[in-house]
Amino acid sequence: MQGKINWNECCAAIFRQDLGALKAVKDVDFTDLDSLIGIEAQKEALLKNTQNFMDGLGGEHALLWGERGCGKSSLVKAVFTHFCKQGLRIIEVGAGELKFLPAVIDEARDSDKKFIIFCDDLSFENGNVDYKFLKPLMEGSIERAPKNALFYATSNRRHLTAETQSDNETVQISSGELHYADAVQEKISLSDRFGLWISFYQGGFEEYLKIVDFYFKDYALDADELHRAAREFAAFRASRSARTAKQFYARFIRNFKDKK
Repeated sequence: MQGKINWNECCAAIFRQDLGALKAVKDVDFTDLDSLIGIEAQKEALLKNTQNFMDGLGGEHALLWGERGCGKSSLVKAVFTHFCKQGLRIIEVGAGELKFLPAVIDEARDSDKKFIIFCDDLSFENGNVDYKFLKPLMEGSIERAPKNALFYATSNRRHLTAETQSDNETVQISSGELHYADAVQEKISLSDRFGLWISFYQGGFEEYLKIVDFYFKDYALDADELHRAAREFAAFRASRSARTAKQFYARFIRNFKDKK
């Protein structure tokens, strides 16, 4: 891979397909763990896994899956931020760029740093076999998988692939048991390659309003009025996710400042 990164000076990089190389990230989106509200169990699981990895005790490849806007990507960035000063590095690879993973793995393997290889919004449509490029990183080949790299991915799909009626057309029943075709088995087993699964779901209005309150903690506002506006905004968006709370904050605080 051309233009190798100086990992002593750079903590994050993104693979750019047009360059065929990694690009150092100069303006890193560092995320504070304390800013993530309502996902305490998810934070604890990914923190513990990453701590084990940093301590040389082994770590699991992690799949963060569930509803949109619930903090999956933010949690990966926050955990990276937490361990960055301890030497953790992160490389982001797009879902459509998995065929370049072998080169990215070589970049990580040649370094004395530890890496999270991060893929956001990972999924595979029917006929897409790019998931096969995950095998050298997650399971190894004739060359062992690198010990200094973990794969963290986010997805809205539990099994990463579309589950359609056509997937079931080759299912056979024998002696009362279901037998799936090899292609279907391969799809279903894809997510099994991740040792750690972390699920995300939208909470109720109580959790949503806690996130709203966190964003507005530095402002002396009428709580009832704020919550009423936040509920109306969530109803309009048909969502009570953390992303919706952040969008409400951006909208409301702008209007609030304009009235001051």
